[in-house]
Amino acid sequence: MTVSAGRPRPVRRDARRNRELLVTAAREVFSEQGLSAPLDEIARRAGVGNATLYRNFSTRADLIEEVFHGALAATVAAGEQARDAEDAWTGMAGYLGAVFAGLAADRGVNDLMTTGIEGVRSLDAVHTHNRETVDLLIRRAQQQGTLRADVTTEDLLVMLAALGRAVPALAAVVPDVWRRYLTLFLDGLRTVPQEGALPAPALTPAELADVLRDLGPHRSR
Repeated sequence: MTVSAGRPRPVRRDARRNRELLVTAAREVFSEQGLSAPLDEIARRAGVGNATLYRNFSTRADLIEEVFHGALAATVAAGEQARDAEDAWTGMAGYLGAVFAGLAADRGVNDLMTTGIEGVRSLDAVHTHNRETVDLLIRRAQQQGTLRADVTTEDLLVMLAALGRAVPALAAVVPDVWRRYLTLFLDGLRTVPQEGALPAPALTPAELADVLRDLGPHRSR
């Protein structure tokens, strides 16, 4: 039996299974080691050869796109929910909390959202949507009188990127302590400081040393 001309050749069951194994392994490895993790390790964990990996994903960006498409869509959905909030400050705090929870849970997501990675189509759309969301919420919060009038979108994005890069190291030492530092950061932007206890205890000197050790020197990519 031959495949009709012009019709795509059906994907064999074993080829489909290999692709699924690769995506599952990549999700695990990227989550543990970040997006610079060796592709050889992903192939090994999937139980396939390197040739099979490159046959399915010709570039690292193609693999990243496949693995994180769902997570990126969830970020856009969180942004849309924040835009609908009547109180802009509540919307922004909730949105950034959701984004940072993702950064804390997955080193791959953290690399994706806080570094410049080219060739990932969904990521470009998310960065555009994120900027539009932050810009909209900043302007609305300033109009509502809850956010300092001199804060710009660039101010917020650069500080969020810097804090976001520290989140995996913080979460590895004390799982939820990043919430304390995100709250402190946001509180510095308010026209009236928020009252009440911070959401997590401060780091001890020993814990801070562990965080700084995890951050370490910049690694080549």
